[in-house]
Amino acid sequence: MKLRSVFAVLCLCAALIGSQKMPPAHGYMNSPAPVALEGVTVAVIGDSYTGGSNDGGLGDQGWPMLAKAELARLGTPVTFSLHAVGGSGYANPGPSKLTFGGVIPVAVESVDRLVVLFGSRNDINEIQSDAAAYAVAVRSAFGKVRLLAPAAKILVIGPPWVNSNPPPAMLQMRDSLQAQAEAAGVTFVDPIAEQWFVGQSGLIGSDGVHPTDAGHVYMAQKITPLIAKQLAP
Repeated sequence: MKLRSVFAVLCLCAALIGSQKMPPAHGYMNSPAPVALEGVTVAVIGDSYTGGSNDGGLGDQGWPMLAKAELARLGTPVTFSLHAVGGSGYANPGPSKLTFGGVIPVAVESVDRLVVLFGSRNDINEIQSDAAAYAVAVRSAFGKVRLLAPAAKILVIGPPWVNSNPPPAMLQMRDSLQAQAEAAGVTFVDPIAEQWFVGQSGLIGSDGVHPTDAGHVYMAQKITPLIAKQLAP
């Protein structure tokens, strides 16, 4: 009787263990990758090209909210922490007296999976007056992100230009930003080289600088795949 009892217990244990070896076909192991991205936070730092202006892109019409909605539709739910200060840049504090580096301690958290830095054409005077100081400001911004969110990826999007003839100082600033991004090992995207706004109508407002609502839709179409690629497992 004792041997039969032991045998029965062993059989029961084997059955229980065997039933837990593999998850069902519809379980986590076979779920699409976005399941692992639930609750992911993305910090977005920029200027009025990100925060919007009187010409367009305010609130839900801005590219960050449009990108968030599209990512959710594609099965990649994210939460954006948006910190966009008009007139600011890496070295130019603008009217708010806040550079990108000054915003980062408030904008970036340790749980962030991705930090997006977009811009800024507002630094054009800074690159002309002190190119070395501009490079230091960029390096400092990247360093602050790495310190606050060591596990986060960094996506650097350079400043766009509205036509095919950016001024030399703009190209100098773009080149410096790209060099610092490459040195830091972060992803750099160049809207000037890719001619984001060149030959497009209705995307820039009457001031010739700021994107319209249609311009923000266009930027969302450009930036959403970049974010999705960075978040891919």
